[in-house]
Amino acid sequence: MFRDRTDAARQLADSLMQYKGKHPLVLAIPRGAVPMAKLIAEQLEGDFDVVLVRKLRAPFNPEFAIGSVDESGWTYIADYAASVGGTAEYIESEKQTQMETIRRRRAQYTPIRSPIDPRGRIVIVVDDGLATGSTMISALHGLRAQHPAQLVCAVPVSPADTLGKIRRYADEVVCLDVPEYFQAVGQFYEDFPQVEDEEVIAVLQDSAEV
Repeated sequence: MFRDRTDAARQLADSLMQYKGKHPLVLAIPRGAVPMAKLIAEQLEGDFDVVLVRKLRAPFNPEFAIGSVDESGWTYIADYAASVGGTAEYIESEKQTQMETIRRRRAQYTPIRSPIDPRGRIVIVVDDGLATGSTMISALHGLRAQHPAQLVCAVPVSPADTLGKIRRYADEVVCLDVPEYFQAVGQFYEDFPQVEDEEVIAVLQDSAEV
């Protein structure tokens, strides 16, 4: 159990200390991981930015991911998507909806600069926890295409089967807790408030001014 995202981020940073002094690029999957990634980047003396991906929501169950899409439009579709109503037509419509959200967030989050180039960098992708792992898979896939020197997935908590899927996309996976019984990421935090766009924008602006 983590007290909050700050507690989880500090513990993750301690587990990533081998990258301190190597100028890593620490990327957050918005929105929950944004304050976490900034703290980790500070602890590791690296750069901080966001990687924009969105889950594809199951029909009639928007909290359940049947896949994900990255900023380039590449999609990951889970093997169970069709069994919960994810037809080709539905997935294409949902993809366009989420791509519009990605475009809007890019305009909001980094309006005066381009994303930091991951080429040749040690890249650490942070989320506040994994459930299906769909968004992390899209993030890692999209970043791999940009030729980082090393690609690391770092999360506080994840079920074991999800970690198995993720390992195919990352050079290293750092996960602090792999519980036997997993229902949702929030159950492993004492305090787990939603992070709003305004907080994300403020964190990114503060980082840009440093």
